[in-house]
Amino acid sequence: MAVKTYASNDRTQLSAHFNVQEFKCKCGQSHDILISDELIQKLEELYIALGCSKIIVTSGYRCPEHDKAVGGTSSGQHTKGTAADVCCYGQDGQPISSKTVCCKAQDLGFGGIANITSSYQYTHLDVRTGYRWLGDEVKGNGTVTDDFYKYFGIKKDTETTSILKGIDVSYCQNKIDWDAAKASGLVDFAILRAGYGRETSQVDTQFERNYAACKRLGIPCGAYWFSYAMSADEAKREAQVFLQTIKGKSFEYPVYMDLENEKQFALGKAACSAIVDAFLNTLEQAGYFAGLYCSTYYLDNYLSDSIKSRYTVWCAQYASKCTYQNPYGIWQYNVAGNAEYDIIGQKSIPGIIGECDMDYCYTDYPTIIKAAGLNGFTKTTQPNEPEPEPTPTPEPDTEESTLQQILKHVASLDEKL
Repeated sequence: MAVKTYASNDRTQLSAHFNVQEFKCKCGQSHDILISDELIQKLEELYIALGCSKIIVTSGYRCPEHDKAVGGTSSGQHTKGTAADVCCYGQDGQPISSKTVCCKAQDLGFGGIANITSSYQYTHLDVRTGYRWLGDEVKGNGTVTDDFYKYFGIKKDTETTSILKGIDVSYCQNKIDWDAAKASGLVDFAILRAGYGRETSQVDTQFERNYAACKRLGIPCGAYWFSYAMSADEAKREAQVFLQTIKGKSFEYPVYMDLENEKQFALGKAACSAIVDAFLNTLEQAGYFAGLYCSTYYLDNYLSDSIKSRYTVWCAQYASKCTYQNPYGIWQYNVAGNAEYDIIGQKSIPGIIGECDMDYCYTDYPTIIKAAGLNGFTKTTQPNEPEPEPTPTPEPDTEESTLQQILKHVASLDEKL
């Protein structure tokens, strides 16, 4: 995956939670910044997986001179733009233990992972290729394990502790009795069809009514837009119309591109991936938590790995078990009232006449979205939230700061590996 070069004053928002300036070299000089696309994607996955309120990048790109100045060889992972040292914060405003971060980073497939300090608050992460390194600076510079769960004595959670039930609806469900639907216990959340295509006249006829009902009843909701785009430019136009439609509204769940048009898939993997990226990136740049709705088959065969790891996925597969092997936040598993796709025998949803899609959600999207100030919400701040310590400028003949020591430790790891 590409490592891109950015100017020292570039303020591009790289993803929902990270921008170029966070990865700027700490040397104080005005030079280019190297940042790996894959690193950003993995950090976003980590953000979601841990339910972070924020991730502070304490060291991103390092120019060779600075890498050497903090004890490195001038050629480690930081100098390649493929590494970041981070401190992850939970929703309580407190740092998440590096032990937990290391375990989750292992699950997500980072190439290099290491706890940095004895306080277990800082973690080195990189996307090196060819070999994997799982380290613990407290024990030295070498690889310490092939499984952080065993190393730290943490039990791996293989069961889902909280699964929310939801529905996704459109004009096809006509006028829904939302009071009855909520009372059924089957609707913890709802994803609403906002419209389709690239014209402002193509707004779903029930969208405004459905949105108002969800807000009135306190049903957390998201939205989706059915795409017919056959090029990246058309996808951007569709996304812009989608943004016009949802302007002024707030959504606790992601806003999705609905990709299921056979003509789009006939264009091939590269074209489909470019279309999706253009659409979802437009949403992200406007301050939304963007995701992709697609069926398992097409996710597996018509979309690049970078797309599937870059954006949150709402996976469609009508079955007793979802077989999609990559991360996903929502699974559309059933169609109530449909003879072919009603897997669980749910003949109807109270308050809805006819068929209705049913979903399971495995991610706490409302907490993530509100904390980040996305989807129309104002970013929340935690009371007494500790401010990240500024990186001090190295001075000769003075005692090194803790952060400088951390940087040297990690640079030395890069040197040895």
